[in-house]
Amino acid sequence: MAVSSKNTENTTEIRLDEALGDRYLAYALSTITSRSLPDVRDGLKPVHRRLLFAMRQLRLEPGTGFKKCARVVGDVIGKYHPHGDTAVYDALVRLAQEFAVRYPLVEGQGNFGNVDGDSAAAMRYTESRLTEYALAMLEGIDEAAVDFRENYDGTESEPILMPASVPNLLANGASGIAVGMATSIPPHNLEEICKSLTHLIKFPNATIDKLLSLMPGPDFPTGGVLAETSTNIRSAYKTGRGSFRLRAKWKTEKLQRGQWQIVVTEFPYHVQKSRLVEKVAELMQAKKLPMLDDIRDESAADIRLILEPRSRTIEPEILMETLFQNTDLEVRISMNMNVLDLDTIPRVMGLREVLQSFLDHRHEVLVRRTSNRLEKIEKRLEVLAGYMVVFLNLDEVISIIRNQDQPKPMLIQRWKLTDIQAEAILNMRLRALRKLEEIEIRSEIEGLEKEQNALKVLMEDEGLRWKSIAQEISNIRKRFGKNTDLGKRRTEIGEPPSATVVPITAMIEREPITVICSQMGWIRAVKG
Repeated sequence: MAVSSKNTENTTEIRLDEALGDRYLAYALSTITSRSLPDVRDGLKPVHRRLLFAMRQLRLEPGTGFKKCARVVGDVIGKYHPHGDTAVYDALVRLAQEFAVRYPLVEGQGNFGNVDGDSAAAMRYTESRLTEYALAMLEGIDEAAVDFRENYDGTESEPILMPASVPNLLANGASGIAVGMATSIPPHNLEEICKSLTHLIKFPNATIDKLLSLMPGPDFPTGGVLAETSTNIRSAYKTGRGSFRLRAKWKTEKLQRGQWQIVVTEFPYHVQKSRLVEKVAELMQAKKLPMLDDIRDESAADIRLILEPRSRTIEPEILMETLFQNTDLEVRISMNMNVLDLDTIPRVMGLREVLQSFLDHRHEVLVRRTSNRLEKIEKRLEVLAGYMVVFLNLDEVISIIRNQDQPKPMLIQRWKLTDIQAEAILNMRLRALRKLEEIEIRSEIEGLEKEQNALKVLMEDEGLRWKSIAQEISNIRKRFGKNTDLGKRRTEIGEPPSATVVPITAMIEREPITVICSQMGWIRAVKG
């Protein structure tokens, strides 16, 4: 089918299916690259990147005061992200929820929701600022580490991606649905990721088995027990696609007179406690959980969900197995590492490729920051050389400035200065013309020349650059590793469940009975 129109200078005949296809493809690509999929280098989507950059521009750093979230959202929408305020605020809230992200990038003050599924307060009531982890993501952004582009109306500039000194994609994970594709990456432990990165620097051809020995599986912010076979875990990380069985963490608590109860202390990732309790209550009412007598939520600051068995003769493991099979105390967490690669092309990557992409990004950031620093040192040395001319010929310089209408050309001609040096001399303050200042300038020149030589050696030696990257990773490991409260592993690596089926006898309550047989052949049972 074609769009019929008269051929004139300003109209063109085009098939409708082609026009729709081109426009839908443009929309799909925009959704994939600019909204739904994270970049493999910094692990962020555009909205998260813009939130962090806007908060940095507002100087909302750790140790400073909080600002209303409405102010942050307003800056993001007005300058960088022309979308709905609800979507932007929801993204901000998630970055601050300790039960939603493994390493929060935003520190919130006020009601930011809870594990029961309650939503956050309105943005006019809540306040926020960046965390130390977020600062590590932004480290080097003022040192030409990444490219910038104009915002949507050309009045501001924004970073295309973050320098990201932390491997955020694996540390915090990501999820999103684009057009025709989706991504789902579970969070991991930063200590283990850093170990894998360090090993990959030393051994670029490291096997997936070795990497998994250092990084055995996901580490969810809500804890739980990873109950998956090693074969499935290996396959998922090698191909970038798979799923993991995650179970709630529980223990048996002894009571008086031989009674006992089960206490659930950790829930699977993204399972809302209130909805789980409602679901279990519905199953009990429908008599689909005959071994369970009652469920109570005694949670306060810590999670404490009480499960009471119908009889003390029931095995706790069998009771929990029935609950795992019928409720969200066991869930499957999918993994689909579909990300934008270094060329901004969406594709599924395996674990080794994701780690190597981050290392390549850090190498590029190091080269760019080093080059930028060398340029600044060169410019500073040029200015300092001009200052030394002043102190060696102080009286003559002052005479030229006092007596000449155009002193700048005279200074350039007299001592063969550059334009930058002459301008710096003319902008000097009188208080700088001290003998002590001359000593400080000489000392600064020596320090800068020493740093310049070290940086030039670094730029010429790739091995030194990788050693520097390994040191950066080691520093990140110290800041956010297992020795910190934030870095301790929360998800326990457990054994996969056995294939045994819950016996039907386990569903029957055990109680003493008396069986009576009559002379006529009748049979009946009496309790007791």
